Amino acid sequence: MATRYPQNCLIVIADGTQAKMYRNTASDGSLSLKKDGVLEPMSLENDGPAGSRPVESSQQETDEATFAKQLAHHLNREAGSRQFQKLVLVADPQTLGQIRPSLDKAVGELLIAEHAKTLTTASEAEIVRSLMS
Repeated sequence: MATRYPQNCLIVIADGTQAKMYRNTASDGSLSLKKDGVLEPMSLENDGPAGSRPVESSQQETDEATFAKQLAHHLNREAGSRQFQKLVLVADPQTLGQIRPSLDKAVGELLIAEHAKTLTTASEAEIVRSLMS
C-alpha cells in the first residue's frame, strides 16, 4: 500500500553533503512539495561523526558521517520544539544508516516513511513521482 502523506508533514531529502526540507501542502494524502529550507554541513573539522570510524575511512566519508549526525541532531531539536508532527526521511542508503542511530525515540515515533534513495539532485516533480510510486 502506498504511503499517505499528511498535510504539513516534513519531507527531508538528504545525502552526505546536504539536506533539503519540504512540507507537504496536499490535504488528500497525496504529495505536493513546498521548499522549507536547506541544511548544509557546519564546522566539520570541529565536530566529528557519531561513534567511531574505520581507520581506512577517507576524509570525505568522515565528513559525510559527521553531517548525518548533524542532520539527526537538527531533527531531534526540531521534533523537541514541535516543528513537525510527521516526518518522511529520504536519503542514500549509507546516509540513512548513519542518521538512524542518532535519532531520538521521539523522532522515530513521528517517522511515517523512510526511503533509501538518492534524490538530492532531483526536481520536486521527480521527488513526488519517486515517493508516490
